[in-house]
Amino acid sequence: MKLNPKKQTLLLVGILLGGRLFAQTTPDTAITKDYVVPFSGSKMLNTWSVGISGGITTMYNILSTKDQSDFTHPASSFGYGAYVKKQVLPALGIQLDFLRGTLKGTSAQPDPTNPLTSYSTKLNWSATLGAVFTFANVNWENKKPLVQPYISASGGVINYTPVIQHTGGPKLPFKDPFGKNNAAYETLIPVGFGVKFNVSNNVNIDFGYQIGFVNTDNLDGYNYGSNSDKFSYIHLGLEYAFGSHKKPQMATHNPVASLRTEYLTGDVNTKAAIQSELDIEKNKNAKLRDDVNATLTKITTDSDGDGVPDVNDKCPNTPAGTKVDGAGCPLVLAITEVDKKVVTDAIKNLEFDYGKATLRRGSLPGLDKVADLLISKNFSLKLGGHTDNKGSAKLNMILSKARAESIKNYLVSKGANPSRIEAVGYGQNQPIASNKTAKGRQINRRVEFTLY
Repeated sequence: MKLNPKKQTLLLVGILLGGRLFAQTTPDTAITKDYVVPFSGSKMLNTWSVGISGGITTMYNILSTKDQSDFTHPASSFGYGAYVKKQVLPALGIQLDFLRGTLKGTSAQPDPTNPLTSYSTKLNWSATLGAVFTFANVNWENKKPLVQPYISASGGVINYTPVIQHTGGPKLPFKDPFGKNNAAYETLIPVGFGVKFNVSNNVNIDFGYQIGFVNTDNLDGYNYGSNSDKFSYIHLGLEYAFGSHKKPQMATHNPVASLRTEYLTGDVNTKAAIQSELDIEKNKNAKLRDDVNATLTKITTDSDGDGVPDVNDKCPNTPAGTKVDGAGCPLVLAITEVDKKVVTDAIKNLEFDYGKATLRRGSLPGLDKVADLLISKNFSLKLGGHTDNKGSAKLNMILSKARAESIKNYLVSKGANPSRIEAVGYGQNQPIASNKTAKGRQINRRVEFTLY
């Protein structure tokens, strides 16, 4: 029985769509044959393959209608192809395709000025590069499904030679001003789908259907309407994967099966190693919890009960009931006349070695009282060092700063809070008396105490 091209196409497409019904599950004993160490990359898989195919080429396709075709009766012819594929991911392959064949048809759409009866186009060759997307290789239902559906899309060039037959006239070769030897070149975009049956680790059987979109309307040598020509290639093929027959193909390997094998057949040493790693991680987590708890304890502990955690308390061991500021130090009390006199007396008794920042012993009793005042009332103190104009301004600035720092260091050594004492040197820049007289210069050589 002879089927017309339309019925042939529909029959093969039906076979392709029904191929998933034949998916089988391999027995448990075969799982270890395709075992691959999980997360080992592609080194344990076959990724390069070549394929050949043969089948039907026809201008009829599932997207065309009779009134859109240049010739209303497309015929079936033979075509064949080959490809090279590199599988880069379990679901993605990069494929270079080659195709040859013939397209035929009769009964051209009516054209009174150019009556045609038939055509025959030789597909000299086509070369396209594109992607193949494979499905069902990662399968949670079956350990190893034998059928992998796929879709493909690519782009490239087709070289073809149409020959047309006029009514009552000879066959006329197609002449393209841009072609050679009556052959034309055009852009080709093939899109297809199909299923592959995994026979072994190196061999697949391929059923496929492909529509080739050509960027022209003269594939059959006749321009009719505004649609570009399209043709179908329905094929049966064989694919061979390079590599060891012990390695599965990346496109057909089910990594879930390897994970299952890893779980079920792992040896004692492997399980012990995994348990050891788990124990190490548990210990790390326990240490992390201890560190977190220690940190929480550190930042929340308030030893003197003043409401300020020890980590922020600049005045630890504050007596119970003492009102403190945000730094944990007692709130500053009002400065009394007695407090001012303590400071005034200390200033009067200040003595330094000549030209140096060394405090003389006579200065110390007054400074001791100032230190007690700062500690008991939590006052702040600014020390401003000054000199007369004898000597260089630079050296005077250094000396004034050093004398103020010397006083601060002494007060801190007696227990005063260093954060509440500021030492500044002004050199000879702020005289309060004339530097032209000895008395005036003596007055200018001073350290000012500002209590606040």
